Amino acid sequence: MSMSRRRLPIGIQTFREICEENCYYVDKTAYIQRLLDEGKHYFLSRPRRFGKSLFLDTCKELFEGNEKLFEGLYIHDRWDWSRRYPVLRLSFGGGYFTEPGYLQANLMDQLTAIERRAGMVAESATVPGRFARQLETLHERSGQRVAVLIDEYDKPILDALEVPEVARANRDLLRGLYATIKDCDAHIRFTFITGVSKFSKVSLFSGLNNLTDITLEPQHSALCGYTEADLDAVFAPELPGLDRDQIRDWYNGYSWLGNEKVYNPFDILLLFRNREFRAYWFETGTPTFLVETLFKRHVSSLKLDSMIGSDELLSTFDVDHIATEALLFQTGYLTIIRPEPRGGEMFYRLGYPNQEVRQSLNRSLLNQLTGDPSRRAEHSARLYDLLGANDFAGLETLFHAFFASIPYEWYTNNDIANYEGYYASVFYSYFAGLGLDVRVEDSSSHGRLDMAVLFNDNVYLFEFKVVEMASEGAAMAQLKEKRYADKYRALGQPIYLIGVEFSKDDRNITDFDVEQA
Repeated sequence: MSMSRRRLPIGIQTFREICEENCYYVDKTAYIQRLLDEGKHYFLSRPRRFGKSLFLDTCKELFEGNEKLFEGLYIHDRWDWSRRYPVLRLSFGGGYFTEPGYLQANLMDQLTAIERRAGMVAESATVPGRFARQLETLHERSGQRVAVLIDEYDKPILDALEVPEVARANRDLLRGLYATIKDCDAHIRFTFITGVSKFSKVSLFSGLNNLTDITLEPQHSALCGYTEADLDAVFAPELPGLDRDQIRDWYNGYSWLGNEKVYNPFDILLLFRNREFRAYWFETGTPTFLVETLFKRHVSSLKLDSMIGSDELLSTFDVDHIATEALLFQTGYLTIIRPEPRGGEMFYRLGYPNQEVRQSLNRSLLNQLTGDPSRRAEHSARLYDLLGANDFAGLETLFHAFFASIPYEWYTNNDIANYEGYYASVFYSYFAGLGLDVRVEDSSSHGRLDMAVLFNDNVYLFEFKVVEMASEGAAMAQLKEKRYADKYRALGQPIYLIGVEFSKDDRNITDFDVEQA
């Protein structure tokens, strides 16, 4: 590939347009070849804006035999271009499925459009009946079996989660549709179903038990997204003038158990267009539902950076129960840091993928908590300046203001069992929301430190205590006694011990001790 600059394919999900408009394209056709060699019916879950629709569109063009588009790509010389396969494609990307009956109408419209294009007549009044007839007819007419591509399979359920009876009805209708795929196996060459979440097989794919879930298969981990190598090879003309390490810190880090982590394409393309680091992906999908769920479940922001979930937990999702870990993982706000097998079961340690998500999610949590984004922004800016100047008296005053700005109702409506974790999580979210290097409960041989912040060539070690009455220095005593500073001495930077005590009754700080270690 020549190293001249090309068009950035921002928002383009059509493979043909990318090829014809001379856009950058990361070749994913080797994955299609592998899938075809290994099996037949596949399912892949990835967060939004990761390139799932483009991958499906690439499959469509391949099966329809549009050879010219594939010149120079991996699969070109490995594909039999003399055969053309019919393609049956459904997408639930458009529409908003909260109304009863809307999904049925939407599906009928999609099936009618397929019949019109193929010159078929509808011979069944039911969705599964029409779908089955289409598969059979397309196979008979062409002599080739059909490629079935289903995009955003779960959107009709996700849209309606807050209207559970509609979500359940949508799930049941989709279950009947997907069961048809198994019944019509003889007419199908290939099935690929994609979405954001992974509903349990029992609830949605019970009729399709021959579906292979490749979501956590290491060899398919980079099927969507860009790798480090892709950035250096395909996007080399865009890199000059941008700090390569900063690109990695901000946007890399998504893992589905492969050897390498991947970037979200949307972030990278907008970074190359705008030449500035911003939370592009995060800002396009306001996670209101997610943030509200975290609050309702009293999930402390300190816990988010080191959650643990079992294989089963991460791969199930249903209308009536969504585990916090599954919700965060499947939506892309947490990713797999490493597998941790225990006994006969596989567990995964989860954490933030990168700076974009850590910073943005913590800001959203604080905005929800204080109910005043402009106040939160003002506090954050002040925190940055005070920390940069090591103005600890100013920091104490500012932290008082943080807690004073949290509405009283918030305390009365929330049964926060662990006040210490709650107060600490407000501290954590303020620092993380600034994009600072924050480490939580860093383990040393002496115990677990609540929080370490590395900033401006200084190290700040925090210990939090909730007390019934002012105990003058219990938090500081613990910092010293456990010798938490020892593991940071090798950095050769000034180390500050900060002991913070909170009063349950006053709902604020009663002691803020600072000493240099």
